[in-house]
Amino acid sequence: MIAARNIAASSKSLSKLSSVRMHIKCRGGFYPRTDDKVPRAEVPDDKVEWSAPFPDYTPKQYTAPHILAGPVYADPDIGNMHGRTGITGRGALGRWGPNHAADPIVTRWKIAGNLVVKGETGKPILQFVCIQRRDCGDWAIPGGMVDPGEQVSATLLREFLEEALNSLEMTEDDKNRTEKKLKDFFKAGEEVYRGYVDDRRNTDNAWMETVAYNFHENDQGGLLYSLNLHAGDDAQAVKWQDISSQINLYASHRDFIQKVAENQNAHW
Repeated sequence: MIAARNIAASSKSLSKLSSVRMHIKCRGGFYPRTDDKVPRAEVPDDKVEWSAPFPDYTPKQYTAPHILAGPVYADPDIGNMHGRTGITGRGALGRWGPNHAADPIVTRWKIAGNLVVKGETGKPILQFVCIQRRDCGDWAIPGGMVDPGEQVSATLLREFLEEALNSLEMTEDDKNRTEKKLKDFFKAGEEVYRGYVDDRRNTDNAWMETVAYNFHENDQGGLLYSLNLHAGDDAQAVKWQDISSQINLYASHRDFIQKVAENQNAHW
């Protein structure tokens, strides 16, 4: 009778654990392959869920030596990823950890008549397509979030079309024609940056990461000199912006633009 009661209680307990997806094998004892030197903090059944208050929770921080050695598949050792931001949770970001974006930096030379304009440094002035963000009013590169399963190359073109050309309000025929014109141009990009972005939305637990590519037009009679810019989607304005050290942009975008100027040997 006692055995039956125990089995019933155990079954009920397992059912309860299963219903709330509680950790069983990854809770208690020592972390594997640490020779019993790295104990897990004790977590009661009713404290597993993040929604349960647990102010005394002080788990040990541990990263295995072979991960710290930096194999190609591992993220760099950067502690609490990128330092404290003063707020935890996800903020306005959808994912825990990195939220991936892509930023197309579309550039051309500044032209007056038939001549390339030079800055005070004696170097030619670059211009890039710059949008004014609708959410905060800052000027920025016309980038955006990578959709699940989407290739970064597709994100770069899609975001440029939506924010700098307002493709969302085009007819399907106009959108197809415009996309076809830009598709080859967007195949010849140069990666400028890949990694963490100093974005206002970042928290201790969620942050922005991006891949920034430069797509440059060298031909003065090329596609970009006849492109009709039209702000759309998350952009409230769009323009060709001269590049110089005086520029002030959203998040880490100024750093990306400076790198482009250096790569193109342009005025800064």
